[in-house]
Amino acid sequence: MDQTKFCCSVCLDLLKDPVTIPCGHSYCMNCIKSFWDEEEKKKIYSCPQCRQTFTARPVLEKNTMLADLVEELKKTGLQAAPADHCYAGPEDVACDVCTGRKMKAFKSCLVCLASYCEKHLQTHYDSPPLKKHKLVEPSKKLQENICSRHDEVMKMFCRTDQQSICFLCSVDEHKGHDTVSAAAERTERQRELEVSRQNIQQRIQDREKDVKLLQQEVEAINQSADQTVEHSEKFFTELIHLIQKRSSDVKQQIRSQQETEVSRVKELQEKLEQEITELKRKDAELKQLSHTEDHIQFLHNYPSLSALSESTDSSSINIRPLSYFEDVTAAVSEVRDKLQDILREERTNISLTVTEVDVLLSQPEPKTRAGFLKYSREITLDPNTANTQLLLSEGNRKVTSMKQQQSYSDHPDRFTGWWLQVLSRESLTGRCYWEVEWRGGVYVAVAYKNISRKGYESEFGRNDKSWALECYNNSFTFWYNNIQTRVSGPCSSRVGVYLDHRAGILSFYSISETMTLLHRVQTTFTQPLYAGLCFYFRFLFGNDDVYCYPDTAELIELK
Repeated sequence: MDQTKFCCSVCLDLLKDPVTIPCGHSYCMNCIKSFWDEEEKKKIYSCPQCRQTFTARPVLEKNTMLADLVEELKKTGLQAAPADHCYAGPEDVACDVCTGRKMKAFKSCLVCLASYCEKHLQTHYDSPPLKKHKLVEPSKKLQENICSRHDEVMKMFCRTDQQSICFLCSVDEHKGHDTVSAAAERTERQRELEVSRQNIQQRIQDREKDVKLLQQEVEAINQSADQTVEHSEKFFTELIHLIQKRSSDVKQQIRSQQETEVSRVKELQEKLEQEITELKRKDAELKQLSHTEDHIQFLHNYPSLSALSESTDSSSINIRPLSYFEDVTAAVSEVRDKLQDILREERTNISLTVTEVDVLLSQPEPKTRAGFLKYSREITLDPNTANTQLLLSEGNRKVTSMKQQQSYSDHPDRFTGWWLQVLSRESLTGRCYWEVEWRGGVYVAVAYKNISRKGYESEFGRNDKSWALECYNNSFTFWYNNIQTRVSGPCSSRVGVYLDHRAGILSFYSISETMTLLHRVQTTFTQPLYAGLCFYFRFLFGNDDVYCYPDTAELIELK
């Protein structure tokens, strides 16, 4: 008996729990259920073989007679016949030798250019001549190995035309070309392929490392942002509490002073009211005396009634309508204005610092001045840091060394001593670029905020908290940690400074018609930096002529 008659046409295997539908065809119960489940949306159910349709989904009942017959057939040995899944389907490579229903190919032969099932492939294992044939996984593209011109197997490769050819092609249209066997070309391409794979695998490893680093960066960013938000809220809360406490203290002082002054005024007021009462009583007595008709009685009472008590001194009363606490109001208003200025300034600095957070790899340093100008920053000088012999002008962008002391107020950030120095108001992070126009002798520098403000160790470049380019007498010298480095390059009256804080790059450029690198620093910056300018203290030597040519430096507005 043909076992295929007892196979399900859906799964192509022996029937399992067979059911027979109204048209008479039989299927595995699960197979027909799954088939109809897909047709559920259409509400029309069909037979996979004859395509007869049923408007109502038929009720499935197991065909016990067919099920028993299938079980009996399994016991007779018919199960040794090829299972249906061994036959070639539309997507499979079929055996070229099988007749009738073809079996799936087990191997393809590149010499025979044919595919064989396991049974028909046996001759390639048994016959000595066929053992030398090249067997590969089943392929539907065997015919692509045949030369369309000569109907020969293409066993050669033309490197000149980069195509596979047969032997006749090599002596015909490809004559004189660089030709090799397909195996030789495969070996060469295989080596290239292995190199390419190694490169790809190395790139995969590198990219996986980069992805891991970026994931760590994401975690670090989130952690840093959360901590910063927490600290910022804490700091601002403390600031609010401090302001509230100060407001409460001022209010208490005002109320206390109010109570004292009101008490003093009321005390004086009571004395005056008592004096008024006494005077009114005395006036009544004198009035009554004035009407006395008896002259002797009048003269007798006059001495005792005419004497007045000592008057309260009213010269101390100084009336200032509505102005008692105006000075306090003015003082509080001044504090408010100063605090607003500080918050406005710091808000700008904080905003710039936040927006300049750069989590990706640092971009390369620009190659042209136009490229540098993309990172230009508007920088101003901080009067609170300026040495008293420095004059700031041009909106605090220009500084001039002066022989006369300037009338600056005392401030803990002010530089003192021989070195006439000043720092910028703005902190510098991220990527920044600025230019300085100078005359005389000047140090163009960057420094940390906590650099010393007095003594030799406060000079830019003489410590580990500042980096400085000395511009003097048509020459340049770089200073860091009291170590000087001679710098060669064209001298110009303008110096450009490029800072990539995250990458730890600090570069100085000579700016004229061209832009020439003078010196580059590669380090790690641990704090925000501030731009700095420093001049020589020439006036100590008493040369009045020096003042005719004061040193100047200006932070140029770049567009």
